[in-house]
Amino acid sequence: MMKMAFFTEMDGFNGKISRYHDNMRVEFAWMCSLNADHYFYTDTPEIYYDVVLVLSSKTKSHLIEIEKLKSYGRVVGMLQEGPYWTFQDQDLSTQINYFNNLTTADIIYAHNDLDAVYYSGLTGHKDVRVIRSLMIEDSIKDLSNVNRSDVIIGGNFCSWYGGFDSYIVAQTLDEKIYIPSMGRKIDGEEQMPNLHHLPYMNWVEWIKKLNNFKYAIHLMRTHAAGTFALNCAYLGIPCIGYSGLDTQRLCHPDLSIEIADIKHAKELAKRLKEDNLFYEKCSSVAKRNYNNYFSEELFVKNMKEVINETN
Repeated sequence: MMKMAFFTEMDGFNGKISRYHDNMRVEFAWMCSLNADHYFYTDTPEIYYDVVLVLSSKTKSHLIEIEKLKSYGRVVGMLQEGPYWTFQDQDLSTQINYFNNLTTADIIYAHNDLDAVYYSGLTGHKDVRVIRSLMIEDSIKDLSNVNRSDVIIGGNFCSWYGGFDSYIVAQTLDEKIYIPSMGRKIDGEEQMPNLHHLPYMNWVEWIKKLNNFKYAIHLMRTHAAGTFALNCAYLGIPCIGYSGLDTQRLCHPDLSIEIADIKHAKELAKRLKEDNLFYEKCSSVAKRNYNNYFSEELFVKNMKEVINETN
C-alpha cells in the first residue's frame, strides 16, 4: 500500500483524519481518502513516504522547504491553497521562497484548469496537474428529503467572496435570501433588506443546512477549491457561478457565466424560477456530474495513477 503524508500549517496535530470528522474541509477530505498522515511544516517524520504533499499557506509558507521535505518522501508535490495570486500579497522574500518551492517540487497540484495554466507559465514546470476538490460523504449520506425553498448566496460582502453581486442577482428570485457567516463578514451586512445570516457552522452542520435551499448563487471572483458549487452539486441544488471554477463549470454547465456578466446571471436566475423543466435539468445534471467528476473513487484512482507515473 502506498504511504502518503501531508504537510500543512496546522501545528500540533499529527496523524490521520477520521471519515467522520465534523469539519471535513477539502484538505481533510484529501488526507482522509488517501489514508495519509499529517504533519506540520517543520515536523520531522521517522517514516519514509512514497508521496509527500505540501499544502501552501497564506501566512506560513515561509516555513516550507521542499528540499528538506524531499528527505521524507520519494515524490514531493506542492498543493495550491487559495487563489493562484494570493502569494503576491506577502513580502518579497516569501514570494521568492514560494516560487522556488514550486520549481523544486516534483509535481505542482492546482485547483482548476485555469490555475494549472498559470502555474505552468509562471514556473515552466514540466508536471503541473489539477487535484480535484473532494467530499467525504460518510457523515451526510443519509440526509432526509426536504421541501426546499429560498436562496443561499455563497459568501459575505467583500471583494474576496463577491457577496454583494450574489445578493443583487438573488433578488431576481423573489425568495428569502440567506448568507453564511464567515471570517470576512463585514459590519453592517445585517442591515441589508431580506438578508438572513446563518450562524457559524462546522462542515457537517453546513451541508445539512444547505440541503434546505432551492437555489444557490456564488459570484466569487476569487477562484480556489470551489467547495460551495461542489456541495450544491452533491445535493442537486442549481448554483449560478463563474466558469473559471472547475466545480462550477463541470457540475453546473448551464449556470456557469463569465466574470462580471451579472446580466446573464439574472437571466439564469429568472429562468430557474419560471421554468421547472430547466430547474430539474440543472439539478439532475449537477448530481450526475458530481459523480462523474468528483467522486471519491475517481479521486483516489486518479491520484494513484499520477503518482505511479513518477516511478
